[in-house]
Amino acid sequence: MSHPFSHYQESADYLKTQLEDFVPQIALILGSGLGDLAQEVTQPVAVPYAAIPHFPRSTAPGHVGQLVFGTLSGKRVAVMQGRVHHYEGYPYEDVAYGVRVLRLLGCQTLLVTNAAGCVHQDWNAGDIMLICDQIKLGGESPLRGENLPQFGVRFPDASTLYTPHLQEVARDVAKGLGIPLREGVYYYSFGPQYETPAEIRAIRALGGDAVGMSTAPEVIVAAHCGMQVLGFSLLSNMAAGMLPQPLSEEEVLEAGKAARHRFAPLVLGCLERM
Repeated sequence: MSHPFSHYQESADYLKTQLEDFVPQIALILGSGLGDLAQEVTQPVAVPYAAIPHFPRSTAPGHVGQLVFGTLSGKRVAVMQGRVHHYEGYPYEDVAYGVRVLRLLGCQTLLVTNAAGCVHQDWNAGDIMLICDQIKLGGESPLRGENLPQFGVRFPDASTLYTPHLQEVARDVAKGLGIPLREGVYYYSFGPQYETPAEIRAIRALGGDAVGMSTAPEVIVAAHCGMQVLGFSLLSNMAAGMLPQPLSEEEVLEAGKAARHRFAPLVLGCLERM
């Protein structure tokens, strides 16, 4: 069953009671490895997802499950410290529910990060990829059901889901920090099982450079809402079949911790330039 517009409005109205006159400019969705960046928000106001009417709760490891409002890199931000995924049992509309609520609160830009498997044969685990486009071929759209014109049109254009001028900002920031930055296409996979080696070969043939279980639904909804989008993937592991070893959740979380000293400055630098 689709959420009526009143649900999103009730969620936003509740958050306004917690925020007084604070209006966020930029929404951040932090995936594995960057969730603790929310601890650097100054004058923070933290609101658990469970306290917000109609808001879905995060259950994935490494995802705290709260919104943190405050200032980061000189910008008024709303940080989703943890996300929900389709594989947790949520419909796609719920996966992207928070994006619409934050748009109602005033956010005009979405900065999203994730941990992903590296599909590109010439790249390495630990690399950071600027997401230039995405592939989500299967499953329902998060825009399925009655269109809510308060957010956007029935048939939105998807030519530039990821905002080109924000990609230029990311390139400049990475160059200034001396951080190598890959650029590629993020392939969305349902999960929760990791992909098979045959699936990875198919994803590579289709043009995917990285594969993960998040991000694409939220980005579709953000673009539908008229938000600008900047996205990064931490390539936390080589995808199935590329190395003679099995994949594990622990490997992903450890890679996130190891790359934080490069990933966090990149995200903060981009925020400052937005």
